[in-house]
Amino acid sequence: MLTLIKNSKVLFSVFMLLAVFLLGSAQASPVDTYEFSDKVTQKRYQELTKELRCPKCQNQNLADSNSPIAADLRRQVYNLLNEGKSDMEIMSYMVDRYGDFVLYRPKVNNTTYILWFGPAILLLLGVGVIIFILRRKPHAKEKQALSADQQDKLKQILKD
Repeated sequence: MLTLIKNSKVLFSVFMLLAVFLLGSAQASPVDTYEFSDKVTQKRYQELTKELRCPKCQNQNLADSNSPIAADLRRQVYNLLNEGKSDMEIMSYMVDRYGDFVLYRPKVNNTTYILWFGPAILLLLGVGVIIFILRRKPHAKEKQALSADQQDKLKQILKD
């Protein structure tokens, strides 16, 4: 009975330490609470924050990112919308400040050709290499019958 009580105390202690560790390491993500003058502006804000990429997270949009830079950019988008800027002006502002990387769908220009056409070129190059290798591969030779001398030598080898 005493052993059971000691074991349950140890298990309880381990459980509590685990709970404190897990709960202590959890971080609360900030929630932006912006008030908009109308539903159209709110919709534009949501679309813009989904179209702009977080410069720090690299694979998250501004709406989904919890990084401090994403919060700053969301605030900047909100301020620009309140100033009456168009979506194109806001996108242009962000590109001027952070480069084409901030857009999920960057425009085709000299710096983004590789981004847009690189995968297609690599795919075509891969298909070309496969075709080249298959054409160079020697065709299977037709089976030839053994001559009489070769058949005699084979019989001798098999006897030995």
